[in-house]
This record gives sequence, structure tokens and C-alpha cells, in this order.
Amino acid sequence: MSEKSVALITGASRGIGRGIALKLAESGYHIVGAARKLEGEEGRSGLLDLQPEIEKFGVEFFPYQMDVGDLDTHTEILDAIDDRFGRLDLLVNNAGVAPLVRRDILDTTAESFDRVIGINLKGSLFLTQKVARYMLFKRLVAQGHHPKIVFITSISAEWSSPPRVEYCVSKAGLSMVSQVFAHRLIDEGINVYEIRPGLIETDMTERVKEKYDPLINNGFVPQKRWGKPEDIAKVVSSIARGDLDYSPGAVIEVSGGMNIRRL
Repeated sequence: MSEKSVALITGASRGIGRGIALKLAESGYHIVGAARKLEGEEGRSGLLDLQPEIEKFGVEFFPYQMDVGDLDTHTEILDAIDDRFGRLDLLVNNAGVAPLVRRDILDTTAESFDRVIGINLKGSLFLTQKVARYMLFKRLVAQGHHPKIVFITSISAEWSSPPRVEYCVSKAGLSMVSQVFAHRLIDEGINVYEIRPGLIETDMTERVKEKYDPLINNGFVPQKRWGKPEDIAKVVSSIARGDLDYSPGAVIEVSGGMNIRRL
């Protein structure tokens, strides 16, 4: 069994997942980064590009190609993690997709709905189920093992957006999944947390940047700036460090103050 803690981060190739992977590596975690593709595309960095950045912190990086929505891959990645490290201390459910085409709710297609729900909600739920069982087994054989699970949802779990109902429903559902796992696992010594990002500057939000730049500058986000992946990574690092050990089931919004109700 590895002496260092091990974190599995889905959707680790870029954006929020990449930021989390780097921060946890800096904190001394071996990193298992999962993504649908190992190589980058269209001039963007891919999972393999993370390797030197992760390993400069003196930890191992294990890139793993998988689609979270493909449930058959869940056992495979856990077997690979167990073979390589013999442990898993932290799961960060970060993988997620937006609709390929934004359509008003009156025009949303079943195909688009199934795709987004299959990855964002169904895939994350059943991966966590597999991981939780593995973590429970490891707790039986390793004293002092206190694994944790984090779900990255979105303010869209509560904020309505008619052109992307699939995404909103997937994140609202994932929020409840987080609560149910927190409820189920609390007596087992496994803490579960939900982090809700606001408007974060990533590849996913590039296409709506022109829309939101003036809104943010005018106070739609009280801090008047885009969030960065590092803002989310700092919270995950705090959870991993044990700073929130007395807050299982916590919902932590990282949105520059959008959670403040204002008149």
C-alpha cells in the first residue's frame, strides 16, 4: 500500500478538475486523473500534459482514460488504482458536460437530456457507489483510514436556466445524491461534501463569456470577477486536509457572493 494518500479526480484534463489535481499534488497526494481522452484537442492541453506538472511535486500521476457515463469502466479503474496504490483516500466527482446545443426547455430533446444526465448524474452516482464500497473495505483493513468524497455541482442546482434544463436537472439531482451519500456514510467514517461553483472561467464557459462579462462587471457577481479553477481547488484541498471534518454533508458555494440574497 502506498504511504501517501491517493486522490481520484474525474474530468481532470482541464478546467476545474485540472486545478484540483494540481492543488492536491502540491499537498502531497498521488493523483489519479480520469478523462475521456488522454490527448488534448484543438490546441488545448490534455490529461497527459498534466504529468510533468503533477510529478514536479514529488508525487505520482496515473492518467486513466474513461467515460464516467460508461458504468462498465468503474470497476476497471478501481482495480487499476488498487493494483498501483492499494488505497484511495479521496474521490472528487468533477466530470460533467453541458448540452451540445442550448435549446429552450420547450425544444429540449430526449437525446440531449439522456447524454447530460448519463454523465453528470448517473455516472457520478454509480462511480461513487463503487468507490464507497472500496473505501469501506479499505477501512476494515487499514486503521486510521478516513477517506472523503466530494461532489462538484453548480449554482445551477438551484438557479433556473431554460436553455439548458438538462444541466440544471443533472446538478440538482447530483446535489441530492451528495446528501444521500453523506447520510449513508457518516456512521462509516466517510465524510461527503458538495461544492457549488458559480461562474468559473473554464473551457465550458468560454462560449458565454461575452454575455457574462458585462453582467459580472455590473455586480451580478458581487465580487465582480470570474471565479478561477484555483478557487474551487482551495476548498477541495481544505477538505482533504481535514479542516472540515466536523462538517459532513456541507454544501459549500464558491461563487463570489452570488449566494447572498440582495435587494
